[in-house]
Amino acid sequence: MSRLRPTSRRIAVAVAATAALALFAAATPAQPVRWSAKVETSPIGAYIVGNPNAKVRLVEYFSYTCSHCAEFAKAGTVPLRTLYIDKGLVLFEYRNLVRDPVDMTAALLARCGAPAAFAGNHDAIFAAQPVWLGKVAKATEVQRKSWYQGSLGDRARRIAADTGLTAIMQKRGYTTAQIGTCLDSEVAQAEIAGMTNIGQNADRVAGTPTFFINGRNAAVVQWTALKTKLDAALKGS
Repeated sequence: MSRLRPTSRRIAVAVAATAALALFAAATPAQPVRWSAKVETSPIGAYIVGNPNAKVRLVEYFSYTCSHCAEFAKAGTVPLRTLYIDKGLVLFEYRNLVRDPVDMTAALLARCGAPAAFAGNHDAIFAAQPVWLGKVAKATEVQRKSWYQGSLGDRARRIAADTGLTAIMQKRGYTTAQIGTCLDSEVAQAEIAGMTNIGQNADRVAGTPTFFINGRNAAVVQWTALKTKLDAALKGS
């Protein structure tokens, strides 16, 4: 019986191991690209999510104090991401259209952290809208008066504390200092105001939510109707 020398035995083991790894790699399918994880910031400060080469570009103008926007977020967020964005079919752009100081406060908080954190912040704020918007409705006259005093950052701090928006962001791991920095950001304030101006004056947005599909107003507000429009755009009709 022939015996392998120690060196030859080690070589044989190494070759066998390499072959096994090669077979394992060949048997393991490549992980698909999750396009919703690709987030960029546009020149006007909007967050753009998805495949840059997608056939359909979807733009949403939204307001955090808009109940219809919250309804769309509840019904459409998951299917839009899983069926369209993650598959590379749709590139989605979030644009603020601010209606009031509370909306501005929520918009500033949603932009806390890196661009990749935006979607999670956005979803959390909309998911809790009935709670914090309820506190807005129950705010005292003294509280409401304070929301219009001082710098924008000072006003936003009071609004965030009184409505519970601060608590939402703290649950997401943001410190008081980080939240304050977000509310004080003059860059973010200007970007949000700029998107609002573009929406109202250039794109003629009359209310929220408003969706544009490949540059055209989709004239729908509900997820089911928007899905029909997206499917038609993907088919080329």
